[in-house]
Amino acid sequence: MTTGRAIGGMVLTLLAAGCAHAPPAVRLYPPPAPEALLAGLEAQQRAVTEMSARVRATSWLGGDRVRATVNMLVERDGHLRFEAEVTLEGTVAALVTDGATFSLLDTRKNQLSRGPACPANVASLIRIPLAPAEVAAILLGDARLPGADGPPSVDWDPKLGADVLSFGDRAGGSTRFFFRGADDARVLIAVARIGAGGARLWRTAYEDFTTEGGRRLPGTIRFAERDASFDDGVEIHFKDRALGTAPPAGAFTLAAPPGVPVHEVGCPSP
Repeated sequence: MTTGRAIGGMVLTLLAAGCAHAPPAVRLYPPPAPEALLAGLEAQQRAVTEMSARVRATSWLGGDRVRATVNMLVERDGHLRFEAEVTLEGTVAALVTDGATFSLLDTRKNQLSRGPACPANVASLIRIPLAPAEVAAILLGDARLPGADGPPSVDWDPKLGADVLSFGDRAGGSTRFFFRGADDARVLIAVARIGAGGARLWRTAYEDFTTEGGRRLPGTIRFAERDASFDDGVEIHFKDRALGTAPPAGAFTLAAPPGVPVHEVGCPSP
């Protein structure tokens, strides 16, 4: 049986290097129906709705390497709480969002920033510049289903050796979910979001699968924008994770400690 680590390593190699010299993979089972892939994905999303986790997060976005241990509370609807820790300093930043607004406490700057939960603001700590519910879905091991324009289709990607469930959207773009394996062995190994002009907007890879709560979940998640390598993106490696744990009261609010000024921020111009 192929291990999750082997699957993840193969996915990363193929996605990053383009697999120029690898022979094309052949599907060894009947093509799955779009409805079957969609039903499996929706079942996973209904089962995995919230988690608490401790991760090692590394980002190379913008050319700067940033690495920290991050404690997370994640709810699929876009409620997020991230607390970043640095060796010898402890907690250096905390970010919360209820899906509509965000607050960021930076202990090094002794400042609390707050404003709308647009992608740039939500990415202030975990550098995934997407809407809160999109970030939540990625951290939960999949991606948010789009508002589709018509029924989904299924294709075969011979480079990845994966079935591709594609949803077109009303703007002319698409979201593509890549699955490896058949039936009970099937796992989601990658997602790509494509813009109206055909250019890739972002992509993910899911690796190092383990079974938790009866569900197959990635131990490592990678994110990259546009055509950038995952080596220039974000890596999330799970140290521990618990599913279905209700967050404590007030977990998604953040007040300024005494003497800490509050800085109101907006969203950058597109």
